[in-house]
Amino acid sequence: MMYKSCIFDLDGTLTDTLDSLTLSVNQTMKEMNLPPITKEQCRMFVGNGSRVLMEKALKAAEDEKLERIEEAMEVYSRVFDKNCTYKVTPYKGIRELLNGLKEKQIQLAVLSNKPDKQALHVVEEIFGKETFRWVQGQKDGIPRKPDPSAAVSIAGILGGTPEESIYIGDSEVDIRTGIAAHMRTIGVSWGFRGRDSLKEAGAEYIADAPNEILDLIAQWEEE
Repeated sequence: MMYKSCIFDLDGTLTDTLDSLTLSVNQTMKEMNLPPITKEQCRMFVGNGSRVLMEKALKAAEDEKLERIEEAMEVYSRVFDKNCTYKVTPYKGIRELLNGLKEKQIQLAVLSNKPDKQALHVVEEIFGKETFRWVQGQKDGIPRKPDPSAAVSIAGILGGTPEESIYIGDSEVDIRTGIAAHMRTIGVSWGFRGRDSLKEAGAEYIADAPNEILDLIAQWEEE
């Protein structure tokens, strides 16, 4: 089989965004006179969208009933909009991976639980406007990952079926998304979670470096 598209998660998969997320959460907490979270806490809190991130940050500050969640979301949205590219860099080998996939005529997309506006901003800032055919973050009215509907929709936009698509991400949310969408799914160990979380989520394939993804695809296409 020749694959038509690769759909990537963003945070922890293509780009190291942990500094920008931690800074934005902690500026929000400071403005609300609440204690900061650590970078390691942030690493474990991300993956399910900005609202879940702030819910976990508030619970860490002992707001168990989330009485200030709407205030937190209002502040975080404003703060994160200014800081979404702060210290953001692509992981080593990612640019080479993307170029290799393009050489194989594989279409590229991003599907993130990061708010749509900021997801687009980060991708265009780091990779330019021409690298990815489609970039989609969290939008109102569209279920967030691990619901597979957005991934399936993107496969169609890129001209293929889920079976002709590959989903790539760094978290248990991504593994569940790819499996539910009936796509070949690759977990990456360099992101926010690591191999153990990926295995527990059911990852059949885990890449420890971006070039391993090209090797896996070549192997599948030979089968």
